[in-house]
Amino acid sequence: MDDRSTYQPGKGKLKIYIGMSAGVGKTYRMLQEAHSLYNNHVNVKIGYIETHRRKETEALIEGLPVIARRQVFYKGKQLEELDVQSILLLAPQVVIIDELAHTNIPGSKNEKRWQDVLDVIEAGIDVITAINIQHIESINQEVKKITGVEVQETVPDKMLQLANEVVNIDLTADELITRLKEGKIYDTSKIQQALQNFFRPDKILQLRELALKEVAGQVERKVDYEVTRDNLLRHEKFLACMSSNHETAQHIIRKTARLASYYNSTWFVLYVQTPKESADKIPLAAQRHLINNFKMATEAGAEVLQVKHTNIAEAIMQTCIEKEITTVCIGKPHLNLLQVILSTGAFNKLLKELSINDIDLIILS
Repeated sequence: MDDRSTYQPGKGKLKIYIGMSAGVGKTYRMLQEAHSLYNNHVNVKIGYIETHRRKETEALIEGLPVIARRQVFYKGKQLEELDVQSILLLAPQVVIIDELAHTNIPGSKNEKRWQDVLDVIEAGIDVITAINIQHIESINQEVKKITGVEVQETVPDKMLQLANEVVNIDLTADELITRLKEGKIYDTSKIQQALQNFFRPDKILQLRELALKEVAGQVERKVDYEVTRDNLLRHEKFLACMSSNHETAQHIIRKTARLASYYNSTWFVLYVQTPKESADKIPLAAQRHLINNFKMATEAGAEVLQVKHTNIAEAIMQTCIEKEITTVCIGKPHLNLLQVILSTGAFNKLLKELSINDIDLIILS
């Protein structure tokens, strides 16, 4: 009889392996850890592993208990998904769940796998998972500048904040390119194209720097937050002020999410609906964009606040006082809008009120 005990009720722990790109060895390392846990009589199971047909990774699955994947028919094809219900019923102490940024098949309980992971943790089960740096929401656009490719599947920064442990799997550019040439990352037919595009030394170095900074920052912030500090030191609370302008709102949400992650702080997103933007006056497309941005902000860890007011500056100030905000983040105003604000005195009044209440203002470029 197996003496591996079932985990007791309570919130599970989250461990995330981060890498600068595919092929650095995140899945391999997770399986190594699973073997170590199993050999030490820990009730560990494989929930979902993506080997990408890498022989050395596939070999490591042998000897480990695997939870069967959920079989789903979608558009005439049989596909496999993480079986969250089986994990919850079996209740292992630790479960390995790969590909954190994965989008679930339509009709699944959750839209994203990271949401499945939250369900598993809430049930008191520890999760070990993995992600590439380009899938972190607030870094997504920064990676696009480096690689020229925008990754569609992202994970909100709050997952890193929730993690009990974040580990970087690091390789030098030369080591990663050698692995690629040896056929350990992609099929032989894709190697040359990969070398000319994503796996160029200059791009790898920049991604490596991003990954190292991100993990170092997470460790530093966790130490700052958890180690006993001067009680008089105020904890940051950010307020992102968004408009119905879709792209500007997304930019403000991403940048404020980054700041909140850096300071390990609570943050809010405020949308002030003026009479000009009432439901019967705002275009349907703008309404859809607003809803999508509210969803994006919520997934990124913000509390979304919708306020009806005739004066945006007054609404911002009232929210600051109510929520004890320390820093307000706004987008860079268009010149004509800035002239209107200054001419009405609303902006000057806001600045004065913020100053009186010792609240910082950040204008995001």
